[in-house]
Order: sequence, then C-alpha cells, then structure tokens
Amino acid sequence: MIEPREPAEPKRRPLEQWAAEALAQLEHHGLLRHLEPLESPQGPVVDVAGRRYVNFSSNDYLGLAADLDVVAGARTTAMRHGFGSGASRLIAGDTTAHVSLEKALARTFSSEAALLFNSGYQANLGVLSAVAGPEDVLFSDALNHASIVDGCRLSKAKVVVYPHRDVGALGELMAQHPGRRQLIVTDAVFSMDGDRAPLRELAQLGAPLIVDEAHAIGVLGPNGGGLCEQLGVHADVRIGTLGKALGAFGAFALCSKSVRQWLINKARSLIFSTSLPAAVCGAAEAALQAMTPQRRARLWRNIRQFSAGLKAHEDSAIFSVILGRPDRAVAASLALREKGILAKAIRPPTVPQGTSRLRFALSAAHTEEHIAMALHALENLPR
Repeated sequence: MIEPREPAEPKRRPLEQWAAEALAQLEHHGLLRHLEPLESPQGPVVDVAGRRYVNFSSNDYLGLAADLDVVAGARTTAMRHGFGSGASRLIAGDTTAHVSLEKALARTFSSEAALLFNSGYQANLGVLSAVAGPEDVLFSDALNHASIVDGCRLSKAKVVVYPHRDVGALGELMAQHPGRRQLIVTDAVFSMDGDRAPLRELAQLGAPLIVDEAHAIGVLGPNGGGLCEQLGVHADVRIGTLGKALGAFGAFALCSKSVRQWLINKARSLIFSTSLPAAVCGAAEAALQAMTPQRRARLWRNIRQFSAGLKAHEDSAIFSVILGRPDRAVAASLALREKGILAKAIRPPTVPQGTSRLRFALSAAHTEEHIAMALHALENLPR
C-alpha cells in the first residue's frame, strides 16, 4: 500500500520570500511593527483590543479629533458637497470649501496666502521639490522629519545636513556651499524629542527659511500660530498640519501669493493628487474656530504638570523617555499597558540607533488624574 504524501508546501515567489526573510530579521532585532486598530474615537482615553487605556501616543494636542463641532463641520460640508472630490484641484477637485479653508488659515495665522496639501508629508515633498532645484543648496537639520529628508532628495538640490540646532556649524557650511540659491529648512518643534529650533538665529543667516510647524501649530504662539509666531520670526514658507492639534486631516503651506501660485504650478504632490474631500475642509475650518485660548491654556497646564513630574523642559507637548535598546522600549511600553497607559515604543529607523524610547504626547483633553497616573506608572517602571 502506498502511503499518502503530505501536500508540498507552496513554493514562495521571490518577493514573498524576500519579505519573509526581511521580516524575520526585523523581529530578531526587536524592530518588527504591527497595526493596532482603535475600537473607539480618538481621544485621551481609547479602546484597543478590548481594553481601555489612557492615550499618550496621539498628536491630538487640543483634543479636537472627536470634538462634536469639528464632526458637525464635516457633516454639514459633506451634505453640501458630497464626500469624494473626484479629481485634483487643477482639474475639477477644487471647491468653495477648499477656498474658504485656505482664506481662514491665512487669516488665522497672519499669512498673505495659504495652500492646502493632502498631508504634511505631501506638503514637504511638494514645497521643497518646487522651490529648489539642481543648482541650489538645501541646508537641513540633522533631526528633521522624514518628509523633509525625502523632499530635499526629490528637489535634486545639493543637500547639506547640519548638526542638530547648531547655528554656528550651519554658518560655516553655508560659506563652504554657495550654490545658485541657498535655503534653510527645519522643523519648528522636533517630533521625537520635542525641542525647538533656534529660529531667530537661523533667520539671521539671511537665506530663505522654510519651517515645518506641524507640532507647533495650535500649541505655541499667542494665537496658536506656532513657533514663528511666538518668536516673531518671518519664514518664507511655513508648513502646518490639520491632522495634529487641529484634529482633522491634511496640511497647508503659509506663504506669499506669488509663492502660492508657483506651488500650484510646480508642486507635484498637489498637481497629481486627488484633492482633499470637502468634508475634511469643513472639519478643519470648524477646528480653527474651536482652537480657543482656553484649550491651549489647558494643554499648557498639563504640559507643566507632566514636565514637573518628569523634571524635563517645557518646550512643547512632546516628551521622550530614552531607554536605549529597542527591546527595552518595547518591554517598558508593555509594562505601562499593564497599568492602563498607552505609550508606544519608538524605535529605529524613526529615531537613531541607541535612542529607542517611549514618546508621550500631551493633550488638552487629559485630566490631572491622567497625568498623575502616567507619572506614577513611569516612577515604578523597571529600568
């Protein structure tokens, strides 16, 4: 009698085989990541996998992501315009909702003009590749966001990376790399450490200045206009996001009318993308109205409370607890979950090797009890 054969395991195709091997390597080094869908609205408390946590991993700085006025703004605009925009803005995807939001952004943040993009990533890609070219030199801070790094690459300009926040070193590099045009690009608040760029000193170097205010809009400045507003610094282009403190989605560039028109004609991430749904624009415009001084005051009360407990600087709503190795950061994150705290482990390549960490983002929607709970959990965290 012939024994039945076990069915042969299907042979993996080359790409599948490569992916499986690469994933195994990531897992071996403690760098494998997984998606974890929320089962609740975004907010200071969220549900994940059937359990409730106090959420310190969201950039919802003003607690507007699930705000009822913001939701109503989306609903009202969707009823007027539908949802899908159908085309890029230069074809048939421009609506009165887009125009209204851009005017509101320019007015709120004291800019001559504003231009919407579909995300902060697309804004940096589009702006940097439009304003710089092969004969130009872009000077970029060593800890700038990945979208700035990629935008610099796409511009085909010469990219000179200067040491983090080191204006003296930058001045020397500018003397060594003249180019047709020199431009400086920096984050206002750096997304992983929460520290601020020395914008006054950068502006004094005389080159056009492009500032990504993603983590500063709604948080810094007397009107929530970011670090440039707080310091009284003029930047030639300010990039802002609608998806963090403003609780919506998308991004914008604040600039002159002529620069705006240039971007409309040259920013590929704008020209070749289906535009934001009008409903998103309605939500964002409602969020601008909800960005009140009272919300910012509550946010800064929480920042001061957390900063005092952590003995850290009060530069922004972002705080990092550096743990070094990826496995230590993951273990610490899991230990916090056992205490009801959601603070995701941040590992390379998001941060440099040896600086894996827990990243805490504060919100105006956190209560004093939430902050105290996180500080107590950190005090008792195994190191």
